Amino acid sequence: MMDVKKVRAQFPILDQIVNDEPLVYLDNGATTQKPKQVIEALEAYYEKDNANVHRGVHTLSERATTAYENARVKVQKFINAPFSEEVLFTRGTTTSLNWVALSFGELVINEGDEIVLTVMEHHSNIVPWQQLAKRKGAILRYIDITSDGKLDMNHARELIGEKTKIVSIAHVSNVLGTTNPIKELADLAHINGGYLVVDGAQSAPHMKIDVQELGCDFFAFSGHKMYGPTGIGVLWGRKVLLEQMEPVEFGGEMIDFVYKDHSTWADLPYKFEAGTPNIAGGIVLGAAIDYINELGIENIHTHEQELINYVLPKLQAIEGVTVFGPQNPAEHSAVIAFNIDGIHPHDVSTALDMEGIAVRAGHHCAQILIKELMQTSTVRASFAVYNTKEDCDKLIEAIHITKEFFLNGPI
Repeated sequence: MMDVKKVRAQFPILDQIVNDEPLVYLDNGATTQKPKQVIEALEAYYEKDNANVHRGVHTLSERATTAYENARVKVQKFINAPFSEEVLFTRGTTTSLNWVALSFGELVINEGDEIVLTVMEHHSNIVPWQQLAKRKGAILRYIDITSDGKLDMNHARELIGEKTKIVSIAHVSNVLGTTNPIKELADLAHINGGYLVVDGAQSAPHMKIDVQELGCDFFAFSGHKMYGPTGIGVLWGRKVLLEQMEPVEFGGEMIDFVYKDHSTWADLPYKFEAGTPNIAGGIVLGAAIDYINELGIENIHTHEQELINYVLPKLQAIEGVTVFGPQNPAEHSAVIAFNIDGIHPHDVSTALDMEGIAVRAGHHCAQILIKELMQTSTVRASFAVYNTKEDCDKLIEAIHITKEFFLNGPI
């Protein structure tokens, strides 16, 4: 069993007072806090090993290069990728998805082809495909959701057909907390000659990822949502596809030879990583993966599921609270979106902040989904390994206080 008290002690930022209350951080879907081990890894790189990577023959450069490339191998093992050269370092999930749309999309999409998304996608997994469809004269299709916030697989089977070239989908919804059936969608896409792209931003920090078992063609995720630094992310793609793709950024590091009238590209993964990379980010992402591995991703998942099993029924039991997404805790990930009748979500978020509780309010970069839910915005509480049942109790208590204040006035 995980010692959550010991885990919390590894996160210095949690030990503070906000608005005269102990901080309860429940905005992990936006970004997670960083343990001491990760912070120390960042300090150690800049204090001892700071140098540019690759081609440098001096000691600092060799040490930095070794640490940076070791981090790539750590990512490979973390997602069970066949080859480390399939792991591309990017700025985050958004950049990763843009690279797929800009390079692979340009390669396979022609006029009249179809790109299938879902109504639950984050804007980062919608707008790049909109732009690709506009450039190429392709057609966007959207898979609907069911009344309980799950993907409508009957509709998916209707939409994904011989005209479908790309299906791009979130592994876990950043609003509904729904986990989508990636393997089944991959099979549907492949049977029809298409490819599956997965936005793993909300899944990689919370559950075991095996890209080979999932059967997807591309998988994207961010470091800052999994206890790592901002500004670093990963795009994994099948080697055979990455080798066919053209880079989308050009300059140093990604070339083989440069002539006056043309250039040739370096081998994978470097042909995609133009310029000086986020060296510190890559190395520290490796440290974050070490931290997750130390705790055990299965233990993290079990702990977070215990929190959802505990708090979701309590939320559902509050009169006037509507919870969006699956109502069965066993089908709900570590993200819970809800609203309180008669109180604007931004007011709820502000009121909870006054109780020391950090949540997020808004459309969560999922405006299409929010419209489908017939809302303008929602409140979102999202959990991580350092959260506790006491945090859940404080959230429930603060919601009651908020209801009382807004509906009946101050006591």
